[in-house]
Amino acid sequence: MSVRGPLSHIDLSVRDPARSIPFYATLFEALGWKRMRVDLPDFVGPDAARAAWFVRYGSGAFFGLEVRPASPESRDKPHDRYAPGLHHMAFHAESPADVDRIYERMRDSGARVLDPPADYSAHQAYSPGYYAVFFADPDGMKIEVVYEPRSNP
Repeated sequence: MSVRGPLSHIDLSVRDPARSIPFYATLFEALGWKRMRVDLPDFVGPDAARAAWFVRYGSGAFFGLEVRPASPESRDKPHDRYAPGLHHMAFHAESPADVDRIYERMRDSGARVLDPPADYSAHQAYSPGYYAVFFADPDGMKIEVVYEPRSNP
């Protein structure tokens, strides 16, 4: 069986959609993603509880990410990237200048910057030219935007 394209989608459960949706809207707009139009009550209006974005790849496949409310019994649990589960998400940038532009946009929107843009080439765990910025989403999820020459043929 062959795999068809990249990942299909990720759903993120968040504590407060009213805080998380604007964060991800700013990030994904800066990355060039499109907001999905979903004609369901949870996705429409100024108090939408859910939102989704996508990016289309050259093959015609797309990858999507949805923000949805966490269950009431889990809503107060902080994200722990060292617990089992997702540690962080990294998104490709087309150039170091793209990383800088996204950093400025996110910083100006009030996003919490964990590490400003930097070249990580000197670090053993990173490849030559690895240039990245790190943010925390409103729940503390670590978000990375990276330009990595080896992944941009």
